[in-house]
Amino acid sequence: MNAFVLTDDQKLMVAAARDFADNELAPNALDWDQRKHFPVDVIKKAAALGLGGLYVREDVGGTDLSRHDAVLIFEALSTGCPAIAAYISIHNMVAATIDKFASQQQREAWLPGLTSFELLASYALTEPGAGSDAAALRTSAVRDGDEYVLNGVKQFISGAGSTDVYLVMARTGGDGARGVSAFIVPKDTVGMSFGPNEHKMGWNAQPTRQVIFEDARVPAANLLGEEGQGFKIAMAGLDGGRINIAACSMGGAQSALDKTLRYVSERSVFGQKLQEFQALRFQIADMGTELEAARMLLRRAAAALDAGDPQATQLCAMAKRFVTDTGFEVANKALQLHGGYGYLAEYGLEKIVRDLRVHQILEGTNEIMRLIVSRGLIGAA
Repeated sequence: MNAFVLTDDQKLMVAAARDFADNELAPNALDWDQRKHFPVDVIKKAAALGLGGLYVREDVGGTDLSRHDAVLIFEALSTGCPAIAAYISIHNMVAATIDKFASQQQREAWLPGLTSFELLASYALTEPGAGSDAAALRTSAVRDGDEYVLNGVKQFISGAGSTDVYLVMARTGGDGARGVSAFIVPKDTVGMSFGPNEHKMGWNAQPTRQVIFEDARVPAANLLGEEGQGFKIAMAGLDGGRINIAACSMGGAQSALDKTLRYVSERSVFGQKLQEFQALRFQIADMGTELEAARMLLRRAAAALDAGDPQATQLCAMAKRFVTDTGFEVANKALQLHGGYGYLAEYGLEKIVRDLRVHQILEGTNEIMRLIVSRGLIGAA
């Protein structure tokens, strides 16, 4: 597989995703953002494109695509709305994790609903005191007969309160990574509740809430893998999650650049079209070049992940850091090139800037990405 030349099948996948973005996401994105509306009905429509289980095996309804395929799809979706594309990425991370680590009985119980978007999923790892240091999580899960009793709070959980299935990391053993286990927790679990929707800078089209466990009883059959495997399970999905969120930055930034190209071809000042000013042409040339460089690194990382390359984690961290930084900078420059109009909601630039800013924080902050890359290059400090 050549990561830099798309196959005919990939071109068709990208075209279908872009059509969905153009017709279902983009026309509604500003309204969803302003109303803080999570468009569950529209997300469910994406099931027809196979977007509910992109890298889940076909026997339970998955599409069984590669990670390279996925980044192409998420870039295309994000041209319509980065916030909704990012949620679909999170849903897919949960579905893929269950597909990889669950028993056959668990796969058959949960994945047909997830791959069809009959069930929406959330990923519950982060806590108020455990973000970058995820192994410090304190949510507990204590075995009691055929159940586990969960207590604790999860923070910044995308989709929380509106989704149906939660992949929850909780402590069943001692301190550190080896004491963590993973659980599949349905929304209707007694003792599970949700905080208010957070007021955020961006990503307003998807809710973000605390998930609160107060003596919440979860069947022991919902343990994913074995006790003590939870941190390994959590980390296994992050390389893919990182390149997916990078792809969402790519799509948002490409949309911002496309809007800018249209604007400078139409807007005139001092008797000339903006596109005729050399200083602006140079800025746009740099924006296009930086985006293309970011796109190539992203595809390189995705190909490495597909191939099981020993450097895949390092490359995914490189791509996540570089692409999300580049995407935000390109979107911010696009807003500047629109002048005062870029600051108005109706032009869509300020929403893209707000949505892309969080990509430099989640799925591991870009500072943590630098730490991962430096360890790969020069070893641990």
